[in-house]
Amino acid sequence: MSIWREIAALPPAVRLLLVNQLGVNTGFYLLIPYLAVHLSEDLGMSAAVVGTVLGVRSLSQQGLFVIGGSASDRLGARRVIIAGCALRTAGFALFALGDGIVVLLAASVLSGMAGALFNPAVRAHLAQEAGERKAEAFALFNVFATTGALVGPLLGSVLLLADFRAAALTAAGIFAVLTVAQALVLPPGRVARTTNGVFADWREVAANRPFMAFACAMVSMVALESQLYLLLPDGARRATGWDGAAGPVFLVGTLAGLAFQLRITRALKRRGSRSTWIAAGLALMAAAFLPPMLVTSGAPPDAAPSQAVLRAVPVLAGALLLQTGLMVAQPFVMELIPEFGRGGLTGTYFGVFYVVSGIAAALGNAAVGWAMDTGQRIGAGWLPWACCLVLGLVSAAGITRLHRRGALPRRPVPLSAHA
Repeated sequence: MSIWREIAALPPAVRLLLVNQLGVNTGFYLLIPYLAVHLSEDLGMSAAVVGTVLGVRSLSQQGLFVIGGSASDRLGARRVIIAGCALRTAGFALFALGDGIVVLLAASVLSGMAGALFNPAVRAHLAQEAGERKAEAFALFNVFATTGALVGPLLGSVLLLADFRAAALTAAGIFAVLTVAQALVLPPGRVARTTNGVFADWREVAANRPFMAFACAMVSMVALESQLYLLLPDGARRATGWDGAAGPVFLVGTLAGLAFQLRITRALKRRGSRSTWIAAGLALMAAAFLPPMLVTSGAPPDAAPSQAVLRAVPVLAGALLLQTGLMVAQPFVMELIPEFGRGGLTGTYFGVFYVVSGIAAALGNAAVGWAMDTGQRIGAGWLPWACCLVLGLVSAAGITRLHRRGALPRRPVPLSAHA
């Protein structure tokens, strides 16, 4: 079955959510990768101020995921998705219209809150609407998200030939169109009636020991994925001596995701359990840091272009392995999360999972950064790569242990199989 037939077989609401994610990532990556340069070079802000503005955006998103998830459960995913896109429209418009620190902080808060609202809501809505095709739906969700992450920076680089304001207004316009489209077309979804308070819901999720153990065991997935933007680009530059070597690293992973994500998910779903493939994906992500370690721990490269190309191959192989492991694990992780609890808390479960993942990514990047500095200072270039390798293997072992103890939900057997 081709990717287009797979999309056509999904419910209309799921197809709209896929297109929505394409637009969300296009608008986001059109602007955010260039924000730091705009603040420092165009507005002349210090590194401390730039870090504050970017940190406020990240904190507003990661810290409020559980709010967005709970709002999705109680108000309906449709309303929360629309509200999130409207807030993102306002936030990105403020980036275009103001250059004072107060306006920029307000823009950062609004754009971060927007992500905290629609990220768990979109995933909860997708899980509700996809039925038994959750794994395929989330695989396609990754494909559309990856496409947006590829198109956005390219479009942004073209718009920046005019100025940053043109890029920011275009990004705001994309989110405005998405807001209107969702209001007109997106179905309401299901809202479970409950007499519990929000805090009672949070306590219920936090008291779900298998789920919390799963969320903690999965911390390496997001933490290692973020190394596509930190450790691997730095390793590519160190291995080749070329500042532009980070581009091919990102491109290899992106193209692999577009070409193989759906095929891998369909093939693995027919054989083996979800927890087995999640553990295997994490192990692959861990192994991704072995090839680059071989060429980034020794002496710097000579000036010969052929030598630089040869030294780039292990780093690109690492990027490809990392993306492959992510393609193996992530759709089954997304499919598994709603099955830990009752249906009325799907958004809350996604929200809590992403809060834990966000904290892990922040701590993981800080630890990898420390390992990079320390390794460079003491002549142990292998140190950050070894840290990532160990983190991935520990997570894979944790998932394997949970599976053997029967702590993870099992996929229901279809009625046709019983017949």
